Amino acid sequence: MLPWIRAARVPRTRSLLAALLLALTVLVAPTATATAAAPAAAEATSRGWNDYSCKPSAAHPRPVVLVHGTFGNSIDNWLVLAPYLVNRGYCVFSLDYGRLPGVPLFHGLGPIDKSAEQLDVFVDKVLDATGAPKADLVGHSQGGMMPNYYLKFLGGADKVNALVGIAPDNHGTTLLGLTKLLPFFPGVERFISDKTPGLADQIAGSPFITKLTAGGDTVPGVRYTVIATKYDQVVTPYRTQYLDGPNVRNVLLQDLCPLDLSEHVAIGTVDRIAFHEVANALDPARATPTTCGSVTG
Repeated sequence: MLPWIRAARVPRTRSLLAALLLALTVLVAPTATATAAAPAAAEATSRGWNDYSCKPSAAHPRPVVLVHGTFGNSIDNWLVLAPYLVNRGYCVFSLDYGRLPGVPLFHGLGPIDKSAEQLDVFVDKVLDATGAPKADLVGHSQGGMMPNYYLKFLGGADKVNALVGIAPDNHGTTLLGLTKLLPFFPGVERFISDKTPGLADQIAGSPFITKLTAGGDTVPGVRYTVIATKYDQVVTPYRTQYLDGPNVRNVLLQDLCPLDLSEHVAIGTVDRIAFHEVANALDPARATPTTCGSVTG
């Protein structure tokens, strides 16, 4: 036992452990709430989202693949953004990845390298269906980071034009410093790694993050956009979301609209200002200024 952790402080230690475990599952509640909107999602799908008969137009020649975050799924994470892009003439698709046996609805929990392999298969499916030579990827949280593995190690750079990450944990996360407490709780880190490897992989300094970031953040031929919020309470410090390299644009939401208070969940699920910046990243030739007033349908 460390000399400054005494028996009298056990209740505080347990409280810290509880806080850590709560932080690791912070996205569960929003996703569970969104699940109630599944009928609306099915209606949106019937209007063109995940429509494999969709053919990209001359104005928008690449399909858009949406990659959900941890504890998300192909429907709930995109109830707002998918129709937003469909209404702008894009062919939009989303996948489920990182499923664990016996865990419905809440995905993105499996080993991230295996999730990247699932993304590889899905992008091929979308390109085959649409006839497009390349796709654009838009991901939230883990969904904005995991595609980097696909681009760097699985040949994805040949099939992807742009990657837009919304609050992506590109260099892992400290969860407001809580992950630094893991060594003080024997067995907890192993438990997380064994039961939810997708969470363990996202901890700053993990073997996965170390491999992912070795040799640089980006690969040639892909345009990168990172959209972050300074109020992010999950991917921390928020500046670690930014990428370094050519063809990178790092955007802080509050630089576009100081009044925007979106945190980690809201920026990827409901924030129309962030979505306007996504549209700009997908079609930079037709980009318009993103401001507090960028909230149209």
